[in-house]
Amino acid sequence: MALSQTDVTRLAGVDAARAARVLSDVRSATLSGQRAPVAPRPVIERSWDRMLRSGVDPDHDFRTGLLSREEVRRRRDTSELRHVLPVLREGLLAVADVAQHIMVVADEDGRVLWREGSSAVLRKADGTGFELGADWRESVIGTNGIGTPVVTRRPVQVFAAEHFVRSQTSWTCAGAPITDPRDGRLIGVVDVSGPLETMHPATLAWVESVARLAESRLRERHQASLEQLRAVAAPVLARLGGRAAVVDRDGWTAAVTGMPYQNRMGLPKALSPGRRWLPTLGRCVVEPLAGGWLVRAADEPVPRGATRIVLDLTQPRRWSLTVSGGAGTWSHELSPRHAELLCLLGLERDGRSAAELAEGLFGDPARTVTVRAEMSRIRRYLGGLLDHRPYRFCEDAEVEILFPDDPRDLLPHSTAPALAGRRTPGRER
Repeated sequence: MALSQTDVTRLAGVDAARAARVLSDVRSATLSGQRAPVAPRPVIERSWDRMLRSGVDPDHDFRTGLLSREEVRRRRDTSELRHVLPVLREGLLAVADVAQHIMVVADEDGRVLWREGSSAVLRKADGTGFELGADWRESVIGTNGIGTPVVTRRPVQVFAAEHFVRSQTSWTCAGAPITDPRDGRLIGVVDVSGPLETMHPATLAWVESVARLAESRLRERHQASLEQLRAVAAPVLARLGGRAAVVDRDGWTAAVTGMPYQNRMGLPKALSPGRRWLPTLGRCVVEPLAGGWLVRAADEPVPRGATRIVLDLTQPRRWSLTVSGGAGTWSHELSPRHAELLCLLGLERDGRSAAELAEGLFGDPARTVTVRAEMSRIRRYLGGLLDHRPYRFCEDAEVEILFPDDPRDLLPHSTAPALAGRRTPGRER
């Protein structure tokens, strides 16, 4: 009787060795262009396709140079991940050591910064290049529990022969991305890895839950820093008239005067003191404060002119929006969800309702609450350049979308039904 993907997943929980043999047959057939006995899981199949297109050799273990100890230390000292190591250790290490696993924490570039757990498994990991400072990007090492979550932006378990490179097929890995709650930026991945026979079906859910706890801790730290900034802001704003706000370095609002409170103000990536134009207030005077900025409205008329909006989706994980017009030019780095939504709006200039966007994103028109919440966040930095009922870019704006050279590289993290078809090579844009 033929097995299905679900059958293989269940089999892996009770007979890891047999499941590994089935997946080995799937891998061999798929990579040789033959019909596989079971279709690979979609997340694995898409990853294998990326590897084949990028030229990763499945039968040869390629490794880049390790980072120096000094560079590992520098990255540790500057990474937000250092603040959540106690959470990760408490949630993962005790069980991982008993289960003959190791915990690996990598940065957003897929570089291994921390490695802890079973000493026996750590020695085995050395043999596969799973060392401090190693580069485990998917484009270098193939499908794996660090590099693949970096690309897909979601938790991924890679079991046995689901690894693209043959030398890794005796391992099982479960990795979950960790994002900065201030801006949605990926800051790293936490992974639990070990010999394939130690695999458990609940491992991925366990790793994901600990990653979410880590993000919760980062959110608490951010709220504490805003409270400190409010103490600085209070006497400053008390002396001012007009519209002004004190925000942190990422634009999150600590306090305002003379204007409605909003959670976050859109700031350019490289803000500096002086007279600036910001989407929320227009012409402003920006002054540095300890831990943030004092932003005062200059109340000058904004020059009129044609507005050009460029949505750049060409980079693998650096999607951005650049606005040029009479008030100057500014850019904003996009989260994965905002890149999806703005791409859909750029493709459909007549606009889409919340239900239509929900259908395009999730295949479920009922998920309008999620769409409206995200569109509200987008309007914080795009302001009057977005209309609603339906949601659309304003008529006066010239909108251009820069796509990847290969359509299959369009927002690889996205599972949006409306974007899946646009990854077909040769399709008209």
